Amino acid sequence: MIHIENLVKRYGELLALDHFNLDIQEGEIFGLLGPNGSGKTTAINCLLALLKFDKGTITVFGKQMQPDSYGLKRQIGVVPQNVAVFEQMTVYENIDYFCGLYVPEKGKRRELVQDAIQFTGLEDYKKMMPRKLSGGLLRRLNIACGIAHRPRLIIMDEPTVAVDPQSRNRILEGIVELNRNGSTIIYTSHYMEEVEQICSRIVIMDHGRSIAEGTPEELKQMIKTGETIVVEKAELTQEQQADIANLPHVFRVEYDRERTLTVKCTSAQHNVVRILNYLQGQGVTFGRVLSELPTLNDVFLELTGKELRD
Repeated sequence: MIHIENLVKRYGELLALDHFNLDIQEGEIFGLLGPNGSGKTTAINCLLALLKFDKGTITVFGKQMQPDSYGLKRQIGVVPQNVAVFEQMTVYENIDYFCGLYVPEKGKRRELVQDAIQFTGLEDYKKMMPRKLSGGLLRRLNIACGIAHRPRLIIMDEPTVAVDPQSRNRILEGIVELNRNGSTIIYTSHYMEEVEQICSRIVIMDHGRSIAEGTPEELKQMIKTGETIVVEKAELTQEQQADIANLPHVFRVEYDRERTLTVKCTSAQHNVVRILNYLQGQGVTFGRVLSELPTLNDVFLELTGKELRD
């Protein structure tokens, strides 16, 4: 559905996209991740032909995307990170307006708007003004405006920022349902658990390039971390910390002021047993012990060296 090849975009001396490549298949929920400044937004704007680029090719639905490719753009929906609705219009009027940019026929548009309202759970709010909506409802309105024309491709940029857990779950369930109904989705988020929950494939960007691509499980296999062991309330000397760092399969040890020991291990059996045997042999008392398999956040941090933050 989308093919981007050797995309280069410069802003003066800044190289925002450095021979960036991307392929997205129809029917995917595709996660596009990267730290701030990695090139995600630039790549999306180039994909939508909102930015000129210096080199490369972009095809969408098998056709080259141009600024005047209105036939292609009618099949795309965009849900921006910043809520983009008209404060002077009601919920219904906003959705109708944005749907009208793609669907001029009033009868068909009326049906599509009603479907979008029902899909996003805004039936009781359609006569309200946006300023009276909660943050979660406002996000749902933002989504309804982007999907009402039933696009084949939907680009969602941080759709759950600053919403309550209930609204977040409603939005994520809606995204999965949109995908089941035939829409391919490009999804960006700073919430790794969301990406892991709904995305079938992921690209991690940094410095304008793709540095890793695959399913969540494939990405986890690319990193050194196979298990993270956390031991709470452990009183350790520096010598004991050094001993733990030298245990088999241990490659990183962290110990904070709260007396929490965090041990990063490669994939191996009995990592927890080895650490607990050492602590007990040293007479060290401790609280809870947690063992965690690698997460997408571990992947992101190990590959980019950065925390993923807003």
